Amino acid sequence: MTPKAIIFAGPSLPPACRPDDPALEWRPPVKQGDVYEAALARPAIIGIIDGYFEVTPTVWHKEILWAMAQGIHVYGSASIGALRAAELHTFGMVGVGRIFEAYRDGILTDDDEVAVLHGPEELGYSALTEAMVNIRATLDKALAVGVLEGAMVAQLIEIAKTLFYKGRSWAAILQLASRARFPIALDRLVAWLPTGQFDQKRVDAVEIIATIRAHLAAGVAPLVVSYRFSDTGYHHAAAFST
Repeated sequence: MTPKAIIFAGPSLPPACRPDDPALEWRPPVKQGDVYEAALARPAIIGIIDGYFEVTPTVWHKEILWAMAQGIHVYGSASIGALRAAELHTFGMVGVGRIFEAYRDGILTDDDEVAVLHGPEELGYSALTEAMVNIRATLDKALAVGVLEGAMVAQLIEIAKTLFYKGRSWAAILQLASRARFPIALDRLVAWLPTGQFDQKRVDAVEIIATIRAHLAAGVAPLVVSYRFSDTGYHHAAAFST
């Protein structure tokens, strides 16, 4: 049976957190060529959450444009999906969640904001580092509940951004921050973090799945795009060049 929606997901929405819905077909984090291949199955919707940044070429803009030109709705959220949706929303890709909105509005610009190091599918794509967007969301929450003041939030964000995404963790941030001038506030943060962290990527990933399921329940007419896709065949070769 042709799937109604194909979803590319990894650490932002690991298998244990996914709804048991036969209308959704789950695939690993997206890489170049995967959206083109998924579109050949003719789903009504393709949802992009997680994807690869370094180990293989990233999902290509043109394969998303091609999929939409075939009448397939493409949604993006939480990670590479939010980034691609911000870049392609004027062409019809639908972005969902606060991370997408931040990229769309220019509040976020760097790819590393959503990048994490994670384990394989066999280990549930467990995240081994912290996403910068989650660090920002957690520090915003700490400010809102009075754990931190604005000056320290700004300093901690600056410290976190100096770290390469593969080494970005709360332990690394706190180690660097211990040299700063806020020892009492830092102690409060350390005590609060175990229960206070906020996973914005997870929140956005849950939201996109709810949005896609609602769209499926309401009925999905083929997408009509406003652009003309020039099918030269080059994008087919490029999509499968990995």
